[in-house]
Amino acid sequence: MKVRRVLLLALVVLVSVSTGGCGYNTLVTKQQNVRRSWSDVESNLQRRADLVPNLVAAAQSAGVQEQEVFGQVAAARSRLLNAEGAPAQGADGDKTPEQKQAVIDAANSFGGTVGRLLSLQENYPQLRSSELFMKVQDELSGTENRINVARQDYNAAVQDYNTARGQFPMVIAARMYGFKEEPYFKAEEGAKQAPRIDPNVLRRPDTSPNR
Repeated sequence: MKVRRVLLLALVVLVSVSTGGCGYNTLVTKQQNVRRSWSDVESNLQRRADLVPNLVAAAQSAGVQEQEVFGQVAAARSRLLNAEGAPAQGADGDKTPEQKQAVIDAANSFGGTVGRLLSLQENYPQLRSSELFMKVQDELSGTENRINVARQDYNAAVQDYNTARGQFPMVIAARMYGFKEEPYFKAEEGAKQAPRIDPNVLRRPDTSPNR
């Protein structure tokens, strides 16, 4: 009886080890795909962050006085860059799921302020005749498309990884080797609504004697 128990225990250990080894290799492969996809997302978010100061400069050169909006854009951009530049705390120099979520939240906040910046055209028609503003806006529009594609690719990689991680017997390897669930890139609540600006609330009176 004792021999059977020992053999059964040995069999369970052998199956767990072999399953864990195979599961580890699979999870590593899928995790690397998540990392690559995340890198593409961050690259495009950085491109957006680099373009926005030019958009603000173009609006200011056209005489737009929405200082509150410019301040919101600058603050949101700073939060995003800080989140992206935070030292990675995960294994192998990778950001942890918590750090990625911080970047996602900052990116959503920054995206909302960019929308407010672009909607200034409704209240300042001269921006539509500003060649620099329109050029940067076109570049930003292309960047937003790239971000959307990169975000979709990242979410697909996360779904593949998280699904595999949660299935048996892969879940054994995930627990053994500490593979954490990865966060999806979700838009913030209300992001589908177009941002609108009330110029009577936001515009500061210009007291310059030249105007």
